[in-house]
Amino acid sequence: MILTVLKYGHPTLRKKGSRIEPITPGIRQLVADMLETMQDATGVGLAAQQVGHALQLLVVDVRGIADRPSSLQIDGQSVEVADYMPMVLIDPEIRPTAEPVSGAEGCLSFPEIYSDVSRPATVEVSARNEKGEKVKFHCGGLLARAVQHEQDHLNGILFIDRMTADNKKEIKPLLEDLQAETKTALAKGKG
Repeated sequence: MILTVLKYGHPTLRKKGSRIEPITPGIRQLVADMLETMQDATGVGLAAQQVGHALQLLVVDVRGIADRPSSLQIDGQSVEVADYMPMVLIDPEIRPTAEPVSGAEGCLSFPEIYSDVSRPATVEVSARNEKGEKVKFHCGGLLARAVQHEQDHLNGILFIDRMTADNKKEIKPLLEDLQAETKTALAKGKG
């Protein structure tokens, strides 16, 4: 089922997610719905907060993004990224393994708003998948950026919080309009 993606200004986007224990049929259904929603919106990542659930759950899928390549290593061996997509990460822990680099980001909760954000170029990730199995990998490129972006959502952090003051000032009118639209929708019970 395709879920509604919450827009900037919705209070759930600022909530820190609860850890998931155990992985219930309801959680597995939420995972399936999030994957369908992300694919329908042609996104590369989606966090539970973005669909109204303050949980430590995210999904990513960077297949088909040729202009922003990704790298993935499991047990120290490089593997084909597409073979591991889409990815479901529950209770993820992320450790930076390189210096930050600036790169363009957008967000399904901020339609048509893009800006450069600085994030570590590579990260080490450990989490569980939807089956409860432990997953651990090292990644770079767009995959590293997407995982960090979505993990921020799990902690109530939005990509606008990571922008430089100048970049945020540049898009301020767009942010104010989006926030006003969201508040109006919430007031009408449509948020």
